[in-house]
Amino acid sequence: MVRSPRRRPSRRRPDPLALPEVAPALVLAVPGTPTLASRSLAEELSNLARSELPGLDARIGYVYGDGDEFPSLEAMLAQAAAQKTQEDADGPTQPGPAAIVVPLLACPDGTLLRRIRQAVTNSRSGATLADVLGPHPLLTEALHVRLSEAGLARADRARLFDAAQPADGIILATIGGEKAVQSAGITGMLLSARLAVPVLAARLDEEGAISRAAKQLRGSGSQQLALAPYLIGPEIPDGLLQAAAAEAGCAAAGAIGPYSAVARLLLSNYTAALGITQQQSQGVPIR
Repeated sequence: MVRSPRRRPSRRRPDPLALPEVAPALVLAVPGTPTLASRSLAEELSNLARSELPGLDARIGYVYGDGDEFPSLEAMLAQAAAQKTQEDADGPTQPGPAAIVVPLLACPDGTLLRRIRQAVTNSRSGATLADVLGPHPLLTEALHVRLSEAGLARADRARLFDAAQPADGIILATIGGEKAVQSAGITGMLLSARLAVPVLAARLDEEGAISRAAKQLRGSGSQQLALAPYLIGPEIPDGLLQAAAAEAGCAAAGAIGPYSAVARLLLSNYTAALGITQQQSQGVPIR
């Protein structure tokens, strides 16, 4: 009997995401006081997102912005809406919003999200507001890398950072109220499992919260503590992180910053709001 050769499983990579021929702009809502540093961070993330999804119209709007140098979120959305209105007038009307707003936030911040929703309303753009970035395992990975870079966690094998004296307890600092702490707590569990050390989430913007978390960790046996900001960066008021670390008597890692995983999460939330998935994508990339 002649046997037919067994069919080998396909190793073809999944098709890359492709935008529909007409797609709304991704407007990155940048929190905090606008600065050159926050603009540089937002521009780097926007460039990373464009490289992942060719044809993407990525724009930056500042939650507390004003003027040409740091355009406000409301102004950027109004601009996107006006452009869509003009395009609809020049050709067939295209369904869908003019823009999808993705907050540059690792976890929910009630005050900032209310301000972002108000900007969407005031702009009369009909823009869609996407979710915040976390909790997500990619943010856990980013936190590990930042702790490793500061010498506060064991090596991330992919990046070959090492720690001479790794922390045996981590305070995960966030801003934005109880919902932010709850979201950070989920990421804290993932980080704790990854590093095999206890992790406590605490509010950076609540007086005494970081030092109370430090006291609790030391009471359970941890001695070498580290402060890890569960924050992208622009939302941190100047000096607040350093003051909290000094009060708690521990070293601090840097904010998550323009990490490549953050750009992937921005895209993930944008495409989810747009209704595109890796498997469903059948659109034509924009030229």
